Amino acid sequence: MDAHLDRQHQFIPWSVQSTQDELVEIAGGQGVTFWDSRGNRYLDFLSQLFNVNLGHGNRRIIEAIQRQAEQFCAASASVMHAGRTRLAQRLAELTPGDLTKVFFTNSGSEANEIAFALARLGTGRQKIFAKYRSYHGTTLGTLTLCGDPRRLGLEPGPPGSVRFFDPYCYRCDFHLEYPSCGIHCARALEQQILLEGPETVAAVVVEPFTAAAGGFPLPPGYLRRVREICDRYGCLLIADEVICGFGRTGEWFAVNHEGVVPDILTLAKGITSGYVPMGAAVVRAKIAEHFETRYVPVGCTYTGHPLACAAALAALDEYEARHAVENARAMGLVLARGLAELRARHPCIGDVRSQGLFACIELVKDQRGREPLAAFNTSPPVVGEIRRQCLQRGLYLYNRWNLILLAPPLIIGEEDLRKGLAILDAVLLGVDAAIPS
Repeated sequence: MDAHLDRQHQFIPWSVQSTQDELVEIAGGQGVTFWDSRGNRYLDFLSQLFNVNLGHGNRRIIEAIQRQAEQFCAASASVMHAGRTRLAQRLAELTPGDLTKVFFTNSGSEANEIAFALARLGTGRQKIFAKYRSYHGTTLGTLTLCGDPRRLGLEPGPPGSVRFFDPYCYRCDFHLEYPSCGIHCARALEQQILLEGPETVAAVVVEPFTAAAGGFPLPPGYLRRVREICDRYGCLLIADEVICGFGRTGEWFAVNHEGVVPDILTLAKGITSGYVPMGAAVVRAKIAEHFETRYVPVGCTYTGHPLACAAALAALDEYEARHAVENARAMGLVLARGLAELRARHPCIGDVRSQGLFACIELVKDQRGREPLAAFNTSPPVVGEIRRQCLQRGLYLYNRWNLILLAPPLIIGEEDLRKGLAILDAVLLGVDAAIPS
């Protein structure tokens, strides 16, 4: 298909439209590989957009969607159906602690929007705290709350957004070192809540593994400290696991690494392995109880859509049958070793960090000085060249600023994992050569 015609009648998200004439046109996929309309094959090291956790062409999910479509494929949000009920029960069983009631949405953005609304309604407070390096969605409320620079063009957003500094250990905003810092960034968050007035703060939202806005996991102990702070001041803790949930980090949910139960857990992407759009906000029993006698003024036309519920139930079966979470944990060790080897070979790599099959490579001009290869919120030619070189060699990944994010399907084996790293190794040789001595 003609590339100009491809975008003549549609917007391409997150981009300057005139730069998008070289997009890959996907034509099919199987397992951890997909191919384009020209027959080129790509190892999917991004799971499309952090969502196709079970890979392409999964027959169990496809057939579940087909069966549901033959029965009925539309249902009002005001009626129940068996798939919606079963999925809510399974999520309540799967999520940690007393997260017991589900609000189904169509996307992660909506899941977070609903979570923020429930937090405000449930506490009677208005402020939501979010990290400077965070991304929580593309609605006006979620985008202008998060710290990601994509918010800048839409500000000011709705009132009540407060941002705080991240536990970003490689580039600590407080110029400290973990663990000798005593998790100072958590103390700073508490001080900020005190200065804002705890009685005005509805919730603190965190990604347990920060994705596109930084590519780093929370340091051990941080999430427990934030849980304690929220409990101390009556704030809710919202864990945004839209990307890192459903096995991505080697646990069903990333909060499980710390044994922390958030008040609201937001989910999407991996819930259906990307086969049908769906999101969810799962709340603790005390929040559910609050709304038993109070009006819930928010909703979605496609809440618990029958096709999405069928896909999600089949996906949960596949996660278990294929031991996908366990494989993410095992292959995550292989990935971590491979990344450490890359860092040792390439002067352009400043830091590597990973948890399960979620990883980030941070590129620098100088390992000792840590000057970023591309400055924050810029896209110099080297960024596009890395992507082009990877695509030419058959590797599909995500790179932004000086970050390369890796998130292959959870079913990947060691051979394909090493193949992808080998391609990246070759591409980074060119980056090394381009850095002035």
